[in-house]
Amino acid sequence: MLNSKTINCRGILLSLENPVVMGILNVTPDSFSDGGKFLNEKDALIHCENMLSEGATIIDIGAVSTKPFADEISFEDEKKRLQNIVPTLVKTFPNAIFSVDTFRSEIARIAVNEGVSIINDISGGQADETMFQTIGELQVPYVMMHTKGMPKTMQVEPTYDDVMNELMMFFSKQIAGAHQAGVVDIIVDPGFGFGKNLEHNYEILSKLERFQILEKPVMTGVSRKSMIRNLLNVDLENTLTGTTVANSIALLKGANILRVHDVKEAVQAVKIIEKIRKK
Repeated sequence: MLNSKTINCRGILLSLENPVVMGILNVTPDSFSDGGKFLNEKDALIHCENMLSEGATIIDIGAVSTKPFADEISFEDEKKRLQNIVPTLVKTFPNAIFSVDTFRSEIARIAVNEGVSIINDISGGQADETMFQTIGELQVPYVMMHTKGMPKTMQVEPTYDDVMNELMMFFSKQIAGAHQAGVVDIIVDPGFGFGKNLEHNYEILSKLERFQILEKPVMTGVSRKSMIRNLLNVDLENTLTGTTVANSIALLKGANILRVHDVKEAVQAVKIIEKIRKK
C-alpha cells in the first residue's frame, strides 16, 4: 500500500514527504497578479520552462480568473484557452507534471485527455455535482480547496462562527464523498483568500498543522495575496518577502505543496526548512 503522502500522477508516483513547489501559469487576461502576461503560446512556454528550471515539480495551468469579484467565464471560453496551450505544453515538456485549475468536471475530463495529471478545484466539489464521479473515473489526483461562495461574491463580508471547525467539517464531508465516488489521491487546500478575511487567513495559517488529522497532503496558496499586501501595506510588486515568510510558516506547519508565482524563492524556502527538519 502506498504512503498517504504519495500520489499517482498518471503512472508517475510523486512523493510529497518532502515538500514540492507548484508553479502558477495563468493563461487569463485578468488574473490578479499576472493577468495577460502569458496569453500567447511563446510567452507561456518560456514561463513554464523558467519555472521548471527553477525547481517547480508541478505546473498549474489556470484559464479562469478566480480573484475576488471576478466574473465567471463560459465553458467554451475556458475550454478554448486551455486547448490553445495545454497540448503544446505537454508535448514540449513531456516529463513535467501538469495540473489544471478548474471547477468544471467536463473541463477536467478534457484536460486529462490532453495529458494533464492533476485537477485543482477551487470549489472542492461544490460547483459541479459530477466532479467527484469524473475524477473517480479519470483516476488522477484531486486538489480539494475550500471556498465560501464563488469568486464573484466570496469576499463580501465572509463570516464564520469558527473558521477552523467549519473547514474541518467541510473537508471531512467532501473527502468522504470523493472516496465514495472512487477518488483515490486527494490533496486538501484551505483556500487562503477564498471567502476569508485577513483574520481568518492568519488563523488558518497559525493552525495549519491541524489539517494533518485528515491524513491527506496539504497544499497552500498564499503567493502575492491580499493577506500579505494588506497586513504589510505593500503593493503587488513588493509581496515577495511576505510571501516567503508565510510559505516558510506553512512548511513548518506541515504543508506538502506550495502553490506560487515565484518558484525560485519557494524552492529555497523548502531547502532551508527541510535542512532544519533533518537536524
